Amino acid sequence: MADRRNVFLYYHPTNEVEEKLAPLIEVAKQYNFDIVSNYQEANIIISIGGDGTFLQALRKTEFQEDCLYLGINTGDHIGFYTDFTLNDIDSIVAAMKNEQVEVRKNNLIEVSVNGEKPFYCFNECSIRSNVIRTFVIDVYIDDMHFETFRGDGLIASTPTGSTAYNKSLGGAVVDPRLKAIQLTEISSLNNNEYRTLGAPLILSGDSTLTLKVVQDGNDHPIIGADNEALSIRHCHDIKVNIADKQVKMLKLKDNSFFQRVQKTFL
Repeated sequence: MADRRNVFLYYHPTNEVEEKLAPLIEVAKQYNFDIVSNYQEANIIISIGGDGTFLQALRKTEFQEDCLYLGINTGDHIGFYTDFTLNDIDSIVAAMKNEQVEVRKNNLIEVSVNGEKPFYCFNECSIRSNVIRTFVIDVYIDDMHFETFRGDGLIASTPTGSTAYNKSLGGAVVDPRLKAIQLTEISSLNNNEYRTLGAPLILSGDSTLTLKVVQDGNDHPIIGADNEALSIRHCHDIKVNIADKQVKMLKLKDNSFFQRVQKTFL
């Protein structure tokens, strides 16, 4: 980290957060870090808030591949992406000085809607009906038609995001060191006309997942990129691949993915 000195802070400004940030900024200056106002000038990006804020920080700073991302919570709660808290700045300093942190790389998925410019997701991309009725999606794996889905929606998630929305739908928890895409159903309808796998499906990182929306009057679905809904009015198809770029996160060595899973769910 010796050559990384430009720090960008991403947070939702409130009087309480600004007050808690002051000691952190002072410590950063003592150790010769520069706080920059433009994330494109930074090589360290710090998210101040919970896991939701961390996901927003990634998107708002365009998933900078040459930066280290660090999550710091504003309260006492430690999340999946926040190993530190603003209430204990001494622990942050000690972890950095004693080399208790390491860089972990997380794969992203690259998503393209209607062949337009692709965007990235850290957790998942979801497609859901925006009206109170089911809709139909033809699911293709590479160039093979796999199934015709009818239901409320589908989620394509990364291993990192397997513990989020995906898990609440009965999806598998996947080791983030694996390069994979998981497809999980949202309330599928199975009858004599429509038949789906009815279980989460994990694809290799070399696969391309294509979801083609059958245009039957319900062709304006809600498309979610992590925790943000996208303003896409008309959707014909969605293509999902493992992205070429990765996100580098600064994490505590003694807080692995499965340790966090254990603490959170068991």
